Amino acid sequence: MSTPTDLEPNGGGMGRAAWETLLLVLLFFTVAGDPPPAINEAHYLVKAKNFWQPEWLAGDLFASSGAAHATFYWGFGWLTTVLSLEATAWIGRFVGWTLLAVGLQRLIWTIFRTPYASLAVAVLWIVGIARGNLAGEWVIGGVEAKLPAYGLVLLALERIVAGHWRSVWLLLGGASAFHVLVGGWSVVAAFLPRWLPGDRGEAGSACTRSFADIPFLLLGGLIALLGLVPALRLAADVSVEDARIATHLYVYGRLQHHLLPSAFPLEWYVRHGVLLALTLAAGWLFWRGASEELWRRTRPLLWFVAGTVGIAACGMLLGLLPAIAPGLAARLLRFYWFRLSDAFVPLACGVALVGCLLSPPRRIAPQAVRGLVVLLLAACVVSLGTQFLESLQRDIPLAVDRSQLTLGAPTTLEQQQQVYRDWRATTRWAREQTPEGTVFLTPRHQQTFKWYAERPEVVNWKDVPQDAGSLLEWARRFNRVFPQILGRAIPDLDPETLAAHRRDYGAAYLIIDRRVVTTPPPLPQVYPLNPQENQTYAIYAIP
Repeated sequence: MSTPTDLEPNGGGMGRAAWETLLLVLLFFTVAGDPPPAINEAHYLVKAKNFWQPEWLAGDLFASSGAAHATFYWGFGWLTTVLSLEATAWIGRFVGWTLLAVGLQRLIWTIFRTPYASLAVAVLWIVGIARGNLAGEWVIGGVEAKLPAYGLVLLALERIVAGHWRSVWLLLGGASAFHVLVGGWSVVAAFLPRWLPGDRGEAGSACTRSFADIPFLLLGGLIALLGLVPALRLAADVSVEDARIATHLYVYGRLQHHLLPSAFPLEWYVRHGVLLALTLAAGWLFWRGASEELWRRTRPLLWFVAGTVGIAACGMLLGLLPAIAPGLAARLLRFYWFRLSDAFVPLACGVALVGCLLSPPRRIAPQAVRGLVVLLLAACVVSLGTQFLESLQRDIPLAVDRSQLTLGAPTTLEQQQQVYRDWRATTRWAREQTPEGTVFLTPRHQQTFKWYAERPEVVNWKDVPQDAGSLLEWARRFNRVFPQILGRAIPDLDPETLAAHRRDYGAAYLIIDRRVVTTPPPLPQVYPLNPQENQTYAIYAIP
């Protein structure tokens, strides 16, 4: 039996596929083309630079902590040795976006064999993730380990649909090397379409087909070790008790909004439920209108997505464990059970809706179905366009997040931009007026000090290490610098406490946010010398 890629290589001709891929990359740029650093870029690229230049920020707890994503740091971090962090971010983004675009274009062509259908699917997919996720996952964004991992998963999905299973395991091994959870869970989900009766004329039972895959599974597993071994080493140098405490902090404290079902707001369940219902309805309508061959090509993708939903369902069941066995629950829930369903249920929804547009059900108001899909697609385009225009107007990196710009209180765009300019001026002073290696106490809610100032800091909320030993030290530091009694946002400004921070952590300067700390600390102020120069931040020397 011929496959789509046998009929027209590279998705309908090299030229058309290239244009389609370019348009997808431009679409991704409109969605995630904010100035660097984007969400998580300040963390991944800071660590990537330290990975290649250990002397850079050597005194920073986070930058020098365990390398959970060594393949990413190795593959992208070398750019930081010759380019700025900003330039590295842009190059990494376009490399990742191109990989995603190639994978998506090939996947959608292999299913529909319709030029530019991938653009419609991409619009629906992006909006579906943003509006319908359950645990805060995203795919199209700044450069980090999961960006190339998702691109390789899309390439693997195209191979699944085309029936070329041996290359699937190699691609998923590569995805696991970059991000062990994205790739690892994808391997688990891929077994569902592989074990089902062959949809592309394959002979033999599921066991026979799986047995033929063993050499390629093993080779893919060897590739995956590049991501698995660093992840396993994160708890290698601590006691069992310390590892337990670190896992507890990770799941029930710092990352419960991604990991713990009981911590998800009700509205997240509602929006994800609506997405699931829409996906099932669109899938049923698509099934009623699709030809046998089209449905056969689509079915492996839908089974893969069903596998991701099954993984998420297991995570929901594990979410009942904390009341009974909190320790066991923490050890199991740390594996991001909802990541793939957040990413791929919207993709299945987009594919099903575009399928309804191209092959509407013949006996169930086909024109009405097409009209509804067109309206939904138009609404998604308007949503993305509005987001793009707001981003252009705002012109502030996403990593300088809303908590830093507004601190929970509504402010005008002009006020937010002024806060951003004040922050850049503060970090510029730190970089230009202090020697390399000078340690700072910084505001709790910022996450870009190391990016802009290139100086170590004692602790902040966002930069949480992933190895158990550093995670415990992060918690100790955070509790000392931002004690619960002060509300977790205000640092302890007692002179003896600050002196202890200098002794224990080498902190030479304190940066305060004047909107949070309204009473100046009893320390010599070194910046700004003229209060009108910077109305948001101030820097004090710690004797």
